[in-house]
Amino acid sequence: MRWTAFAWESASRAFNNRPTFTGLVVVLAASSGGGLVAYADSQPDQPQGFKKKKVVVLGTGWAGTTFLRNLDSKLYDVQVISPRNYFAFTPLLPSVTCGTVEPRSVVEPIRRILEKKGGDFKFWEAECFKIDPANKKIHCRSNVETNLDGNGEFLVDYDYLVVAVGARSNTFNTPGVTENCHFLKEVEDAQKIRRSVMDCFEKASLPYLNEEERKKNLHFVVVGGGPTGVEFAAELHDFVTEDLSKLYPSIQHLVKISLIEAADHILTMFDKRITNFAEDKFGRDGIDVKTGYKVVKVSKDAITMQNPATGDIAVPYGMAVWSTGIGTRPFVVDFMKQIGQANRRVLATDEWLRVRECDDVYAVGDCATINQRRVMEDISEIFRVADKDKSGTLTVKEIQDILEDIYVRYPQVKLYMESKQMNGIADLIRTGKGDTEKESVDLSIEEFKKALSLVDSQVKNLPATAQVAAQQGQYLATCFNKMQAAEENPEGPIRIRGEGRHRFNPFRYRHLGQFAPLGGEQTAAQLPGDWVSIGHSSQWLWYSVYATKQISWRTRALVISDWGRRFIFGRDSSGI
Repeated sequence: MRWTAFAWESASRAFNNRPTFTGLVVVLAASSGGGLVAYADSQPDQPQGFKKKKVVVLGTGWAGTTFLRNLDSKLYDVQVISPRNYFAFTPLLPSVTCGTVEPRSVVEPIRRILEKKGGDFKFWEAECFKIDPANKKIHCRSNVETNLDGNGEFLVDYDYLVVAVGARSNTFNTPGVTENCHFLKEVEDAQKIRRSVMDCFEKASLPYLNEEERKKNLHFVVVGGGPTGVEFAAELHDFVTEDLSKLYPSIQHLVKISLIEAADHILTMFDKRITNFAEDKFGRDGIDVKTGYKVVKVSKDAITMQNPATGDIAVPYGMAVWSTGIGTRPFVVDFMKQIGQANRRVLATDEWLRVRECDDVYAVGDCATINQRRVMEDISEIFRVADKDKSGTLTVKEIQDILEDIYVRYPQVKLYMESKQMNGIADLIRTGKGDTEKESVDLSIEEFKKALSLVDSQVKNLPATAQVAAQQGQYLATCFNKMQAAEENPEGPIRIRGEGRHRFNPFRYRHLGQFAPLGGEQTAAQLPGDWVSIGHSSQWLWYSVYATKQISWRTRALVISDWGRRFIFGRDSSGI
């Protein structure tokens, strides 16, 4: 997952008035399959009348770890289950591939994070292969050592489940990708790429190869023109020109880096100014950017791509990195089938991050997407709630009385008004009825529907980034910390369907900006307010933000020292 944040808000403070109940949290992250062994969690002695709720969280990535760091450990026992016993700062993985940053500098042991947090936290290095929502149980398998039955499988029950398992690379069922391409999702992936780059250079240096064979070995192909693919191509170019060209002078002129993107441009999620600058810079640097090409097959020796103008083209290569998007993990796919979400790409949640059609299950991060409720789905109920005098019509004042609740429950309304530069609700409903200057103007339900008919066009899915995942993890931890207090004093908007108020305000993503490192100590930054900065000053801003957002002082010191070492001594080219 890419980190695209300019800055994150500081972690949630502990609440002064805490509820007097506690619970258990389990955090899990991956999938597999197999039998089972029953597991019963031992509960610490509690005063009479106290009973801890069991909450199971699946994952130790950005969403899961942020949830753990912000959860009030006095309220819950926490169990963390993941096939990896560390948190990885994934935005720096492209830097790991070329030795700019060392692998251990971007990871923090999860047990150390939990130890600092304090409270009843437990960690099991295992993977989830099945969720049983009907019986509130999770099927897990240890990937460290098997039990006496030889399968290492066990059951964990829960009261609440938080799914934060992230996603896997999406190959779009392209033949040969899994067998022949590298991915860049985990620390292990970055290490494999680093070794593969050095192997290509060493193989190209062998005396018995002709020039065409050397060119093939030194052709590095990156499939996917998103932030990860672009940053890796830039890092690789810097590695070659600044370090490897000095160590392999006889073959450095044969190196070629190609970036293949199916769309018309790279970095399509950025401002056009950044896209154009990136394409121009890569052109000047000699990186071959091929836009409008779709990869249809990857063999051991060649990549086949299609273009409407040229047809199929087979290009020989030495190493290929696939970075085209994310896919759902297999056990999450099985879970989605159980709860009636088989036709969806990822888990669907409501605005409170609760998995739809499934009680007491939450999902955060790349494995889920928020299914924002549409205004037009509830338009009749909104009209009913606003029509307090039951007259069958609405005045501007009646709409204004519930306007703040509408803004909170349906944020697309406010976004639509801002996009149309409307000053208030009167401007919006003017599209349904001409004269709205007077508060006594009556608005029928048909006119109300007409006024709000276009607001749902502002509903958009959130990007799969570390920034989104971390904000979701922090929000959900805050909700868990205030759960009992919110039962007695709900703080959310009016329930349009039902009585009373929602316990919490729905999750709202706050975009804080995004970076695109382009190599040569130049970075493009796009910050809120349509502020775009490109160049060396943005690179130093990138250094500052990424150093600040490290999860511990240990990793912060290691990353900064790695950057300093690179400036002084260059990158390490050892094949380890």
